[in-house]
Amino acid sequence: MGILHARHADHLLVVCMIFGLNSPEMKEFYLLIMGRWWPPTSAAAATAEPRSVQLLLLGVALVAASFYAGTVFRSPSAPALILPASASRSPDPSRTPGAPKFTNRVSLSYRTKPISVPDYGVDVCPLKYNEYIPCHDASYISQLKKLDRSRHEDLESICPPQEKRLFCLVPPPNDYKIPIRWPTSRDYVWRSNVNHSRLAEVKGGQNWVHEKGKLWWFPGGGTHFKHGASEYIERLGNMTTNSTGDLRSAGVVQVLDVGCGVASFSAYLLPLDIHTMSFAPKDGHENQIQFALERGIGAIISVLATKQLPYPENAFEMVHCSRCRVDWHENDGILLKEVDRLLRPNGYFVYSAPPAYRKDKDFPVIWEKLMNITTSMCWKLIAKHVQTAIWIKPEDQSCRQKNADTKLLNICDSYDNSSPSWKIPLMNCVRLNKDQSNMQKLPSRPDRLSFYSRSLEMIGVTPEKFAKNNKFWRDQVSKYWSFLGVEKTSIRNVMDMNANIGGFAVALSNDPVWIMNVVPHTMSNTLPVIYDRGCEPFSTYPRTYDLLHAFHIFSHYQSQKEDCSMEDIMLEMDRIIRPEGFIIIRDENAILSGINDLAPKFLWDVTTHMLENEESKPEKVLVFEQNFAGVSVLVWEHMWYYYDRTA
Repeated sequence: MGILHARHADHLLVVCMIFGLNSPEMKEFYLLIMGRWWPPTSAAAATAEPRSVQLLLLGVALVAASFYAGTVFRSPSAPALILPASASRSPDPSRTPGAPKFTNRVSLSYRTKPISVPDYGVDVCPLKYNEYIPCHDASYISQLKKLDRSRHEDLESICPPQEKRLFCLVPPPNDYKIPIRWPTSRDYVWRSNVNHSRLAEVKGGQNWVHEKGKLWWFPGGGTHFKHGASEYIERLGNMTTNSTGDLRSAGVVQVLDVGCGVASFSAYLLPLDIHTMSFAPKDGHENQIQFALERGIGAIISVLATKQLPYPENAFEMVHCSRCRVDWHENDGILLKEVDRLLRPNGYFVYSAPPAYRKDKDFPVIWEKLMNITTSMCWKLIAKHVQTAIWIKPEDQSCRQKNADTKLLNICDSYDNSSPSWKIPLMNCVRLNKDQSNMQKLPSRPDRLSFYSRSLEMIGVTPEKFAKNNKFWRDQVSKYWSFLGVEKTSIRNVMDMNANIGGFAVALSNDPVWIMNVVPHTMSNTLPVIYDRGCEPFSTYPRTYDLLHAFHIFSHYQSQKEDCSMEDIMLEMDRIIRPEGFIIIRDENAILSGINDLAPKFLWDVTTHMLENEESKPEKVLVFEQNFAGVSVLVWEHMWYYYDRTA
């Protein structure tokens, strides 16, 4: 079992924190340190012993205890964890300028029409709402009678009407700590930040996650890779290259991981410079995505059910399913046809599940159905080994056209790619690329990041504008880092709320971050460009992101007919930003003035900076930091008040 070392920390305290004083080993340490193994020859001798000698012996015992614990009790499979002193701290109220006197109240408040923020500030939700996700609220969804639960429609994003949405700041849980930094967070996170034991109880035997004192430890296993994701990924590389290479040499750059668990598959693809979008529903394993995000791995709450996924067509070189609990064979294979939409030509579908290898129960029947569906789509089964089957999507479309002519396959009549794929019902058909010349082979990373693709040309971005956009965002990101004044390792999870063609994300590509690129569904569809390069509440847990970048997003929604106010956007920003995380906002001056006026009511601290925009004109930049100490103080004051009233 691993030892947690913290700078300036007492060795014995650290050992006790991890192992607990009730273990037999710690009782031995305790007896040793208290002198029970070498009792004094007499009471007089004990009292006569100089205090300096006692302290010296105690110090030696503490050092010995720490080394003994490190060598005897550390499991050979659990690496020792070394953290900087700041890693275990809870945010300090003393950081708040002036005394922490906050007028906000702790109260369960709902959105009003018209929207109104009290003079005393936005209410703070009661502590039990610390994991509130507006569009995945089980208490609201359970009241809906017309959902097709057989197809898991109840697990999709379903937003309540505005008057039924909470309008209060989502507080952190008790004993929340600043998240452990990447890359250590790949393997360890604080238990108090995701204090749920069900997943460890259910999946511990499959090496998903284990409890280690005050930490969760992720050994890198999974249901189909108990011996580690690295070995599994190596096997997939052999299967896709006929044992001549790895997944990267097989042309895989971007992966969609369906039903990702705690996202260890994604984490262990990073050494190959393969980037993964992981998703899973908020279901029986309800906190799997929360674990993934706390680890610093890109993921969202989502499900393959009745609607298309919010990604453009031809976005991924691989779609991966390892015991993902998706019934691919049902409903005429409509979910596999959604996978086909997302896969690039010559992309892989990886399926690790019992129908691929078991001959009992109804698994052979399921496998036969899968083979019939994939054959009708002209997918080719290229490998079947151990517990995994891999298909490849064809580049040549003549087979599909032939199968359509013989009624084995439905071809989609028409479809619109001008808007993002957002809440569009699944279609029981496959798409033929209208212009094969537009389906170009893209270079591998990192060349892909600066490659002028046909997707850019199709939306009217010239090579000159593309180069100018890249340079602009490189300059802006360099200045952002100087504004923030933090080490780059302190920021891992980033969202670009108005990504356009992804220039901001590309400018961060050499930093230890991952970026969720978002294009509002009311804008033109630039997501294909982003995937070529690598106002509803978002489907993610509270405290997901270290940095939110909002580039003219408020003015966009102000121009729309949607009822999406400045206050709505700020509330959602506050919900998904991590304590002491940063929000960078650039917009029109009038909008920035309104945000600045509202910020104290949201318990945000602000600094103002000036930069040049793309036209080389001065532009104001606001950098906000969530006052986590203020929220914590208010919640604790409310808890003590409630305790005093009920005691």
